[in-house]
Amino acid sequence: MNENKQFPMDDESYVAVELTLDDGSTLECAVLTVYKADDKDYIALLPMAEAEGVEDDEVFLYRYSEAEDGAPVLDDIEDDAEYDVAADAFEAWLAEQDFED
Repeated sequence: MNENKQFPMDDESYVAVELTLDDGSTLECAVLTVYKADDKDYIALLPMAEAEGVEDDEVFLYRYSEAEDGAPVLDDIEDDAEYDVAADAFEAWLAEQDFED
């Protein structure tokens, strides 16, 4: 993957994934972007509904890859240093965006 993938974010359409949380519940999230940081790909997900223990403006970051069949694969970022790199790159991407209120 050579560049960021951007996805539509309006009330009518968005690319979504369903996450299974630690308590076994599921949460639908909109894909904000897939981006590169330190030669690894990451994905930023925005929850589309309220969930217990999830802040209103919380964004989930995961390491991103694709299986041979093209299916997305999300992996937890367990290393603090790697998470910092991914979060900083996401913040930089976010600062470049022109979101409407």
